[in-house]
Amino acid sequence: MSSLLIHNIGVLATPEGVEARRGEAQGKLRVLEKAWIYTENGEIISYGTGNPPVTFGEKLDAGGRLVTPGLVDAHTHLIFGGWRQNELAMKIRNVPYLDILAAGGGILSTVKATHAATEDELTAKASAALDEMLVFGTTTCEAKSGYGLCPDEELKQLRVIRRLNKEHPMDVAATFMGAHALPPAYKENREGYLRLLCEEMIPAVAKEQLASFCDVFCETGVFTAEESRRILECGREYGLIPKIHADEIDPIGGSQLAGEIGAISAEHLIVCPEDGIDSMARGGTIACLLPATSFYLNSTYAPARRMIEKGVPVALASDYNPGSCPCLNLQLVMNIACLKYRLTPEEVLTGVTLNAAAAIGMADKVGSIDRAKQADLVIWDAPDLNYLCYRLGSNLVHTVIKKGEIKHG
Repeated sequence: MSSLLIHNIGVLATPEGVEARRGEAQGKLRVLEKAWIYTENGEIISYGTGNPPVTFGEKLDAGGRLVTPGLVDAHTHLIFGGWRQNELAMKIRNVPYLDILAAGGGILSTVKATHAATEDELTAKASAALDEMLVFGTTTCEAKSGYGLCPDEELKQLRVIRRLNKEHPMDVAATFMGAHALPPAYKENREGYLRLLCEEMIPAVAKEQLASFCDVFCETGVFTAEESRRILECGREYGLIPKIHADEIDPIGGSQLAGEIGAISAEHLIVCPEDGIDSMARGGTIACLLPATSFYLNSTYAPARRMIEKGVPVALASDYNPGSCPCLNLQLVMNIACLKYRLTPEEVLTGVTLNAAAAIGMADKVGSIDRAKQADLVIWDAPDLNYLCYRLGSNLVHTVIKKGEIKHG
């Protein structure tokens, strides 16, 4: 039996439970001072304050530092070939993303680079990114396909995700996103690509059990709300839980659809309208917001404060991808969420732990410091949560623990 006692914790801060927190509850944490946590075989057994229990296993002195759950990144496009640094100058000149896409850049250029990469090459690149995430305190993440846009290449990406989930210390949840863009070959045949998605790709993904979720880019110039509904309902028939990229550039009905079909999450939501917020609140959909994308694109910020006021659980994620957000640092996401969304540090911590875990169906395993959950923990070079959210541009991780084992620090 492997065991670990983390003692001399200055402040332990965590949300509680196995479900997303919404409204005022998003800002309510369990905060313990002079605390300890005891783990066995990768699982949290007990925690408390004062003198810890006597154990014969490994002991780790937290040195009076802050301890939180490991961070959860609920939205990444982890698997891709190449980079897109050549688009930076266009963004500085305020060339709209949809214009970059129409000119063959954007997603389509990454599709080309991803096709050219082998499975081993994609695995090595993504594994290095996961290593970097772990150093910044992320212990669980989601990864989408979507740079294949044809059966073989989409399945290749998803097999990479499955391989990473088995081989890397990080837990990686898989999302099928063949509906990320319309391939050039189907530019004049939208119906043909919709049939390919629903009649070939989704069944193949389900047969190999390569993903838990199905996502779609519901946006002007990509997929309409009704096309998105068709794809997501097909995915659900094959056991894939619906997610949706919605209201990133134009509000064309994606957030309303999310609530109507009970999507587990709606993502981006930069220009989410009031009736979209209402629909998500009714449908129990988690708003997965991506503040670093707004920062990188110099665009507006999602109405996070309004969502919390209306009872929509808010998760926060990186949107790590080669075009619109080449950032995998959730600490920076936390900083921006405080400064631009005007969320409190407590709301932010819930957003990158328990609510993020709920957005990828893992809140029963990770996202909080609770008995019987995985011992995924971060010891921070910080005296308290306010300091963690206040400091900008420094990596404040001291030690990262995944399933009860020290992985960094």
